[in-house]
Amino acid sequence: MHTNLIFTRIFNFRSPYRRGGQAYSMIALLIIFSLLAGQFALAQGSMTVNPGLSGNTQADRDGSEFQFARLQYNGNNLGGRGGWGRGSWTTDWPEAEHFLTEGISRLTNVDVTQVALYNGEGGERINLADDAIFDYPWLYAVEVGRWAFNALEADKLREYLLRGGFLMVDDFHGSYEWSQFEIGMKQVFPNRPIRDIPDNDEVFHVLYDLDSKIQIPGLGAFYRGVTYEQDGYDPHWRGIYDDHGRLVVAINHNMDLGDAWEHADTPGYPEPMTALAYRFAVNYVIYSMTH
Repeated sequence: MHTNLIFTRIFNFRSPYRRGGQAYSMIALLIIFSLLAGQFALAQGSMTVNPGLSGNTQADRDGSEFQFARLQYNGNNLGGRGGWGRGSWTTDWPEAEHFLTEGISRLTNVDVTQVALYNGEGGERINLADDAIFDYPWLYAVEVGRWAFNALEADKLREYLLRGGFLMVDDFHGSYEWSQFEIGMKQVFPNRPIRDIPDNDEVFHVLYDLDSKIQIPGLGAFYRGVTYEQDGYDPHWRGIYDDHGRLVVAINHNMDLGDAWEHADTPGYPEPMTALAYRFAVNYVIYSMTH
């Protein structure tokens, strides 16, 4: 995996997906055109299928610069929102992967492995028993108020982070889930404090200047007319640093960036929140690949 990033063009931020009636009209026209093109291709004896729709997304043969890696963990029996009987670690999978990798590809010159929308192909699910974790500089963990580690898993995650890895945690809310998150984090780093990330930290300025911070809610909370869940009224951007001052864990508490990525194309979800969620993610990715 390459870490030598050369940015020759930086785009002004726009949501990766258009909204509203005009966008849906264009989608309808594209569907009609695709069907007609497909009939023509079948008549010619061949047909090219959009890999993002078929689920056959292929990584670059040369190896891309960035691949979405999601942490797979054992639950602590507190339930969760993983879909279709899956564990909490699968929440928003694979939609979050799909839309975030699409966004990073559009907003930067990072060579990104695209993730298929319907089966998650192109993304990685990382089990802490596997040394494959060391191949990925950026790791995403969701609903971490429900995670649990054994001693070997905690040791592996600690080694990964101290050897240059970066962990982003997201979508956990309130004081109780925070207490459960801390139990797991203290297994990994029993003596490293969790601190508020200062506004002047490079992670907030490595590409986008993230001086404005608002609570980014999940879709369900937003539809209920609030931006919080449980007693998580105020958002917190916290972190854990190594001995050299490098941020190794970015903690997004009382917010749901993954939902904001997932609903980038949902007309009812506020575009400014999606835009900010993308900016945070892009900065985390760039920071992880350059530090």
